[in-house]
Amino acid sequence: MTDGMPQILVTNDDGVDAVGLRVLARELTVLGDVIVVAPAEESSAVGHALTVRRPLTLREVGEAWYSVDGTPTDCVNVAISELLGSVPALVVSGINNGLNVGDDVTYSGTVAGALEGILLGAPALAVSLQRSSEPMDFSPAAAVTLRLAEAVLEQGLPRRTLLNVNVPRGAPGGLRVTVQATRTQTVGTHQTPGAGGESSVWIGSADLKWEANDYSDYEAIQAGFVSVTPLHPDWTNHAALDLVETLTAPTPAEVE
Repeated sequence: MTDGMPQILVTNDDGVDAVGLRVLARELTVLGDVIVVAPAEESSAVGHALTVRRPLTLREVGEAWYSVDGTPTDCVNVAISELLGSVPALVVSGINNGLNVGDDVTYSGTVAGALEGILLGAPALAVSLQRSSEPMDFSPAAAVTLRLAEAVLEQGLPRRTLLNVNVPRGAPGGLRVTVQATRTQTVGTHQTPGAGGESSVWIGSADLKWEANDYSDYEAIQAGFVSVTPLHPDWTNHAALDLVETLTAPTPAEVE
């Protein structure tokens, strides 16, 4: 590592060989010392999973470039504890091949990598690019990430806060600060009968119905803007606390 330069940890969930990861890491080298620690294989939709029932294999695949045969959460833990020895100045997860908006953040390995970063004390970005039928061009998303990463390194973020960044395909119209979209969904499954009463069931694409909200990440993408949503790990529904107090209040019999 270079003296005086901030350490930037880069991870993803598309795997250590993903094009978006390489474009992102290359872009961030102008800001600091970049170390890449990413899953050995594609690990999408693993959420915030942590591998605890087997040892992990850490492999050096290039200069300051490592793979871990686990999840993005594993990668961030291994990077900080075994390679860096301290919390980096910034954790950046991406660039994901596909959006992570609305409820998708609960499934997303990309967001989980950034989430683990903030739980361990670093500010973090999760970056995703809308899929295209054309070859994916990650350069606009990398440029947006560079801009936001530089701002975060200079100004910081509130404690335990990450920025979930989603970039539309093509040339973005600008940046919008957004909230998570709300939707209902019906997950599609396909079952193939097998022998002995067993079946193979594949989980497929979901039928999504998005609620209208001009301030949401989904609406920003539809309008051609980059969505920047601040997220934090507090899942407490503070607005529901008073109601839950009434639900858990002692009954007259318990009071007696």
